[in-house]
Amino acid sequence: MTGLPLYDVADLADVPPETPVRVDVAGTPICLVNVGGTIHAVHDVCTHALESLSGGWVTGDRIECPRHGAAFSVITGVPLTLPATMPLPTFGVAIKDGRILVDPTPSRPHPLYGN
Repeated sequence: MTGLPLYDVADLADVPPETPVRVDVAGTPICLVNVGGTIHAVHDVCTHALESLSGGWVTGDRIECPRHGAAFSVITGVPLTLPATMPLPTFGVAIKDGRILVDPTPSRPHPLYGN
């Protein structure tokens, strides 16, 4: 975590396993994913074709883009399949009193989106 204020974005119950949920944090679209009870946050925009990942599919710790099928790790942001070759930014997550809090600072810049 960066020390910046965290954004309260959702109730923990609103992010069931293997169901991507899109939220907005300081103007950045973020996809929340529940992997075995742990919430992970990645940039919601695919680094291959600028598609919303929250419209995709989650299996375990992988999210698949609905446009061309590129898969990413929701833990690291690393692309796992082509056609994606650039990683997604990830975001720090904390849980407090059943609420999901997200750090607005990405782990890396998004290569296509601009933030």
